[in-house]
Amino acid sequence: MCKTGFIYDNRYLQHDTGSRHPENSQRLIATMQHLENQPWFSELLNLTPRLAEREWLEAVHQSGYIEHARKLCESGARLLDDPDVTISSSSFEVARLATGAALQLADSVMKGEVKNGFALVRPPGHHAENARAMGFCLFNNIAISARYLQLVYGIEKVLILDWDVHHGNGTQHAFEEDPSILFISLHQYPHYPGTGSHSETGVGAGTNATVNCPMTAGSSDLDYEQAFSERILPAINRFKPEVVLVSAGFDAHQSDPLGQIDLSTEFFGWMSMRMMEVADQHADGRLISLLEGGYNLHYLPLCVSIHLQTLLNANS
Repeated sequence: MCKTGFIYDNRYLQHDTGSRHPENSQRLIATMQHLENQPWFSELLNLTPRLAEREWLEAVHQSGYIEHARKLCESGARLLDDPDVTISSSSFEVARLATGAALQLADSVMKGEVKNGFALVRPPGHHAENARAMGFCLFNNIAISARYLQLVYGIEKVLILDWDVHHGNGTQHAFEEDPSILFISLHQYPHYPGTGSHSETGVGAGTNATVNCPMTAGSSDLDYEQAFSERILPAINRFKPEVVLVSAGFDAHQSDPLGQIDLSTEFFGWMSMRMMEVADQHADGRLISLLEGGYNLHYLPLCVSIHLQTLLNANS
């Protein structure tokens, strides 16, 4: 077994945010058109997502919030909790399907069907709080998958690396008191949502299990390399995770309209390789990656492609 798992489903296009919303279905359409033309695409093991069960949504989110989201979506409302969270009648089920992709990847990795995997999903998840939708996100896909790995497979220590240009506030808040989950975020700062300063290191028993690397606008590949070498990799190697999760946002690319970070396309391959090395060293190669942001329709497909190629090549 040396395959990389891949999840995509046309149902993700049914989350209708409107053509002018940055997080719209064209993101996935453009990415799939590019991926399907790559000579290595057929080497991926295509997996089918499932609808995340209510119990796993409740592992991170309040039951009342879940019901609130369901009712608003099914009523035909266009906003959920936040002016940025545009919804449609299908959004609740599509969001469950995005979370379900994370759970399916967790199953496939833990059962040895694949070594690692990536899910091309929407809506994204890392801004979603315990009881609030926020920043294009309904359910926190990466946080739910971390809890799922712990509760179903007995994983004791999970790493979540979030390299989206925006701080993963929802993920941090889900685990800031929990020393069993190391949350590391590189993000533009100050920038939406306003959290993620150096001083946010966790709470109580979770102190030092949160590592924020706020990056100033204009930060380059070299600046991110320095953050990896000086802060990120040492923290990971002390922690020794059993599974690696990546909140893979590609909006820190130099051409993305929603950020001002100056990363090259190739650098997403560099970060992917570092995470594969971490997974190989500590986690038997187990890495699960989920799409978060990335809003340039030309460069998002290229960044996803180099990320997937890196996962695939790490198996060879």
